[in-house]
Amino acid sequence: MDKLYIVIPAYNEKDNIINTVNDWYGVVERCGEDSRLVVINDGSTDETYDIISAMAEKKPQLIPLTKINGGHGSTVIYGYRFALNRGADWIFQTDSDGQTDPAEFEAFWQLRNEYDAVIGNRTVRGDGKSRKFVENVVCLLLRMVFGVKVRDANAPFRLMKAELVRRYIDRLPSNYNLPNIIMTTFFAYYHENIAFREISFKPRQGGKNSINIKKIVRIGIRAMKDFRSFKKEM
Repeated sequence: MDKLYIVIPAYNEKDNIINTVNDWYGVVERCGEDSRLVVINDGSTDETYDIISAMAEKKPQLIPLTKINGGHGSTVIYGYRFALNRGADWIFQTDSDGQTDPAEFEAFWQLRNEYDAVIGNRTVRGDGKSRKFVENVVCLLLRMVFGVKVRDANAPFRLMKAELVRRYIDRLPSNYNLPNIIMTTFFAYYHENIAFREISFKPRQGGKNSINIKKIVRIGIRAMKDFRSFKKEM
């Protein structure tokens, strides 16, 4: 049976983390006893890690990890590497804010024998028009810089074959802040066998979003420099 590792970064998510773990734990249970739910605490200043650790005492397929705060991107990479080192066959990444729906996972899982990666496409976004605008700009930039056309570059709802992740992850610095965007770009640029599938995307279910418009602008400026550097190496 395929071994699935679900990777979920978490930063100050005490208001969401119990529901997130409970919702996604059922997925790994259904995928087999060797599958794992890996929740990585990114140096939270609240009780996030304590909550995850307490839940793990009664959930043997839950792995709580903690690390020094490094941001969402570095935490995702940390989780991918952990899953690869533990012998995962498939890696699924989502976030801890309750915006994605575990009920939509099964349709992705059923496609694993047809594609090496299935990536979510957020056609309707519950987190506001500004976030949708940012994603549209990102996709436009990827088309301009790399010549690739993708429907949703950064969706936190992606099922990837472990060997596909392994093929590209060493190209990323361990602290790279936009790993899912550039991984999607690699997949499209090198014509990997991938598919995009529409998903729902709810508003954040609790807590406070640590990313604001000013941060998005700063990230965007840095991203353009990074994209050009990646393109030179491709």
